[in-house]
Amino acid sequence: MDQKKKNIIVTGGAGFLGSHLCERLLDQGHNVICLDNLQTGYKENIYKFLDNPRFEFIRHDICDPIRLEADEIYNLACPASPPQYQANPVSTTKTCVLGSINMLGLAKRNHAKILQASTSEVYGDPKVHPQPESYHGDVNPIGIRACYDEGKRCAETLFFDYYRQHKVKIKVMRIFNTYGPNMDPYDGRVVSNFIVQALKGEDITIYGDGSQTRSFCYVDDLITGMITLMNSDDSITGPINIGNPGEFTIKQLAQEVLTQINSKSTLVFRELPADDPNRRRPDNTFAKKHLNWEPKITLSEGLKPTIEYFRQIIES
Repeated sequence: MDQKKKNIIVTGGAGFLGSHLCERLLDQGHNVICLDNLQTGYKENIYKFLDNPRFEFIRHDICDPIRLEADEIYNLACPASPPQYQANPVSTTKTCVLGSINMLGLAKRNHAKILQASTSEVYGDPKVHPQPESYHGDVNPIGIRACYDEGKRCAETLFFDYYRQHKVKIKVMRIFNTYGPNMDPYDGRVVSNFIVQALKGEDITIYGDGSQTRSFCYVDDLITGMITLMNSDDSITGPINIGNPGEFTIKQLAQEVLTQINSKSTLVFRELPADDPNRRRPDNTFAKKHLNWEPKITLSEGLKPTIEYFRQIIES
């Protein structure tokens, strides 16, 4: 890995993934500028970095242009859970599209390398399983999830057009379900929902019959994959899947959380939301071959520190 000190911008740096990325980059000795409008990020996630002379926080919405100097840009800014991105869908689409245009323009001016945090949601409700990068997806362009799904798909289009038209050095990674400390306890994602409900002794809410599947990647593995992709040869643009190929039903996840917490909560079932994908698992062949990356932390192992993080929040 290239250990030369770099000036690195992380958009969405006060969010769940962004705060972990900032910490890892600081640990590697880089200078980090964190851009976040704090719509879904939290200053609490980055408090411990504020006294670090190599860290700078700027409250900024990437829908507005900004002029900074950087060697690399990680573009993570965007609400990522369905309740958050559906709360203001126009803003979500603007963040994906206008935000990408502004960050790509910044990369172009700086001759910087830029990574787009895309998503497995670009595959929609997939007809191909597991999902390889060559699969173009099955997305409803007018559904309630489209602001995020289509926003991220358009962002990928912009990245590759800047690559072809302006020779910007790009990296596009498709992130599958990720969990770990620094998640928002009330962001509406399935892992945080189940853990918080179990810790409080509340009913565990499952949408549908719980047979739909997801793959769950622990945050440390995800950040390793992200940085490895950024530091890979410039010819590796992606898109590239980064996720854990272990596939679990939603009901299995709930039962694992209940077991680890020793909770007496019961499972209750609600109607499945529109356009909720039935199956989701990454084909990691490309990441293994070209990045020599694959996740190491199992769901059972990763849930332990995640549960402890939520326990401390609830108790405090």
